[in-house]
Amino acid sequence: MDVASGGLERALGIEFIEWSVERVVARMPVEPNRQPAGRLHGGATLALGESVGSLAACLYAETLGKIPVGVDVNGTHHRAARKGWVTAVATPLHLG
Repeated sequence: MDVASGGLERALGIEFIEWSVERVVARMPVEPNRQPAGRLHGGATLALGESVGSLAACLYAETLGKIPVGVDVNGTHHRAARKGWVTAVATPLHLG
């Protein structure tokens, strides 16, 4: 599976660091993904989270011969970032 095949991931500079059924880790640069006030754009943050969650779901579904489809995404932003990288980690609460 080519984990970097999505155009949005490439556009946002998302780099997948680790991927398995048990854990997916990716990072994304804050710049140039900032909003006009100079902080990390909330939409970019959601895209990063969706990317790791989707890959995690796909990796597990593949073991069952299935294809997952997302139905909802939402987020709460806890801290602003102005520079550097942000990292997202997806781990399953339950497999099955």
